[in-house]
Amino acid sequence: QVQLVESGGALVQPGGSLRLSCAASGSIESINTWAWYRQPFRKPRELVAAITSDGSTDYADSVKGRFTISRDNAKNTVYLQMNSLKPEDTADYYCHADEIIYYSDYGRRGAYDYWGQGTQVTVSS
Repeated sequence: QVQLVESGGALVQPGGSLRLSCAASGSIESINTWAWYRQPFRKPRELVAAITSDGSTDYADSVKGRFTISRDNAKNTVYLQMNSLKPEDTADYYCHADEIIYYSDYGRRGAYDYWGQGTQVTVSS
């Protein structure tokens, strides 16, 4: 009854920019911490950035100063603005919500450790 739908992945040249979006659908009351992870081909998934419910952010060292995570609580959406992209940023990007409070036919519920389906970002000339 809750889905995370990502968009914005694309092929971009080095030095370019992209903005990823991840929207939660359903009768959402609140989302605690949002995060973006990425998984390069044949490598483990890694945390890219996170934003708490009060707006505190954290970034992987490799993206600090280039990526910005933000959220729009009214739209139940998280964004990842990626600037100065490098070939090593190439990966599948996944959004994650650690706790989603929502309303179902059975009343108020919680969904935990929720993932989007992924969106591909390729940085190449």
